[in-house]
Amino acid sequence: MNKYITKSYEETVALAEKMAKHLHEGAVIGYLGDLGAGKTAFTTGLVKGLGIDADVSSPTFAICNAYIGADKTLYHFDMYRIDGWDDLYSVGFFDYLESGAYITAEWSENIYGALPDDAVIVEISKLSDNEREFKIYKKGENE
Repeated sequence: MNKYITKSYEETVALAEKMAKHLHEGAVIGYLGDLGAGKTAFTTGLVKGLGIDADVSSPTFAICNAYIGADKTLYHFDMYRIDGWDDLYSVGFFDYLESGAYITAEWSENIYGALPDDAVIVEISKLSDNEREFKIYKKGENE
């Protein structure tokens, strides 16, 4: 497990941008963290690090936002309202997994069993208004 502390939105974006350069193609990233922890900010950095030019926003109402670049795509899911396997099938989650695109999933604790074994988990804790602690590990490493 790797731990990082960021002291601003910009540092969070920069951390994720660096991480993006080390991800394997089609990586799945599951976020654990409360409302306002920085999940969308982290996704902003991943999108930037993958070379995708897009404005990132929370997928709360859309359930999935797509960020499409010249040679890479990232699908950004919000799993807050997902309640079981039927919901995952209805939003096409498993089709996205097979697409080879990068995937981020907010509220991944709701779908933990559906995440691939090699998923990267990003656990975010809000330390103060601006400070965040990030614990980054492979699925199953912190159990």
